[in-house]
Amino acid sequence: MGRGGIQAEGRHGSRTGLVQEICRAGQCGGVGQAGDWRRAGRGLLKRRTTMDTIGFIGLGIMGAPMAGHLLDAGYIVVASDHRSKPPADLVAKGLKTVSGHNAVAKTADIIVTMVPDTPEVADVLFGDNGVAAGLTEGKLVIDMSSISPIETKAFAKKINNFGCDYLDAPVSGGEVGAKAASLTIMVGGEEKAFERARPVFEKMGKNITLVGPNGVGQITKVANQIVVALTIEAVAEALVFSSKAGADPAKVRQALMGGLAASRILEVHGERMIKRSFSPGFRIELHQKDLNLALEGAKSLGVSLPNTSTTQQLFNSCAANGGAKEDHSALVRALERMAGHGLGE
Repeated sequence: MGRGGIQAEGRHGSRTGLVQEICRAGQCGGVGQAGDWRRAGRGLLKRRTTMDTIGFIGLGIMGAPMAGHLLDAGYIVVASDHRSKPPADLVAKGLKTVSGHNAVAKTADIIVTMVPDTPEVADVLFGDNGVAAGLTEGKLVIDMSSISPIETKAFAKKINNFGCDYLDAPVSGGEVGAKAASLTIMVGGEEKAFERARPVFEKMGKNITLVGPNGVGQITKVANQIVVALTIEAVAEALVFSSKAGADPAKVRQALMGGLAASRILEVHGERMIKRSFSPGFRIELHQKDLNLALEGAKSLGVSLPNTSTTQQLFNSCAANGGAKEDHSALVRALERMAGHGLGE
């Protein structure tokens, strides 16, 4: 059994109930005669009952599809109904719900958090009825949010004091990567904890790297967000310049995709800018938060990040004009305002 002990007797009620449910879902090779499901499901039951139970806190734009992949892979996934009901599609896949983050921790072997910012992680882990209140020795906490590296190290020490392991494992790839299970996952923590978590990570991402000890995963994510922000800004500048000079920005983008300027951001975010598709895959307000982490860290280290600072000012302009919840590709609007020109005009 998994360490949480609910695989055979939880939402399925019994080992028999688990196999019946699996076979009804079509995972036993199509058998359906009385008694056949027992023989056909025996091997699958063994596999299912040795998998860790996963607690997943934060079923938003990113978290919901990530949890969905775990359910699709056969994991028992437990979520809290602390503030809102979990997505109906996940419940239909078998998501188990409990009341409170502490109950998630009591039920699960591995607890994953995926929430917006450092204060939310602190509250989920250590607030009233938080994860820490439900921990017992041997569990693993994985924070996949993008938060402060300094606070991450403090969170890890607190979790370690419960006899549990902690990984910081922020991701890159946005909503598209979350839905496609192609996220890049940057991990900080001990190797033994990383190896335990690897099968879980592999259901949600493709490029999975143990970068160093606790906190280094978050440092890597901050570096990622610097590169992403500055590349979005560069793509926006190029398209606004081209458009105001009289060129078709769509054809300019098409041409650039064949040369050294080609990038995933030019491909995806450049298209968003041209098509004015700014529904959020990753919100401007969240990228502002990440660049604040970069700039605060740079100040403490005595490092200058001039272009990061400039790009943050452009995000600030977007937020001041009502765009905080738009996709970060909407940074182009700040440059369009300064140019007095919109793409394609």
